[in-house]
Amino acid sequence: MYNCELLSSARNQNKSLESATSVENNVKSLAIAPLTASLIPAAVALDQHCLGGMWTADGYQREVESPNSVMLAAFDSTLHSSPLSPSSSPLLALACLWTILDEAHITILAVHPDCQGQGLGYLMVTALMQAAWQREMEWVTLEVRVSNQAAIALYRQFDFTDVGNRKRYYQNPDEDALILWRKGLKQSEFSGRLHMWWSQAGDRLHRAGWRALSTPAQTDDLAFPLDIRIFS
Repeated sequence: MYNCELLSSARNQNKSLESATSVENNVKSLAIAPLTASLIPAAVALDQHCLGGMWTADGYQREVESPNSVMLAAFDSTLHSSPLSPSSSPLLALACLWTILDEAHITILAVHPDCQGQGLGYLMVTALMQAAWQREMEWVTLEVRVSNQAAIALYRQFDFTDVGNRKRYYQNPDEDALILWRKGLKQSEFSGRLHMWWSQAGDRLHRAGWRALSTPAQTDDLAFPLDIRIFS
């Protein structure tokens, strides 16, 4: 009986190791990097797929070149030899922030339909909020379709509140925009909120089978000092 228990225990340990190895092998590595000129065709493709062609290639080129724009792309780094050099596979998410005086304006947020519900949207908004904070913005604003309840619910998690509507702001189909604002980025407690958002982003990605890539060297390569080491 004792030997059988040992054998059973050993088998259970082996199964646990095999299960852990299988889970590890199935983990996908997610990386964030500033959009570059070479990625503009992939950005246009994602834009067309998610937003119906909101911006053209020339529009994305202007964002890449503008010192007042933060344009981030997320991709599966397991498909690339260099973790911060996506070159062939589609982008998974895209996000853009404009900074004007003390105001930041989120202009683009797109997540590939195959990756929605996995925490990528939450991750990209967190990254943009940190970018706004590090650029010493006072508040962040954005427009969203009044019917886009999923996006509105996402922004509510970052303490955005309604401040008005823009009539027939969107086309194809025509629809009003809800204007959202998030104040208080210069308040002392905001850094704590950022830390909480990064932690929650990491938890959501982990549950969806993602591991976010971040090392100090990779962080230094970003166009601004985006600290994503909380994922490590």
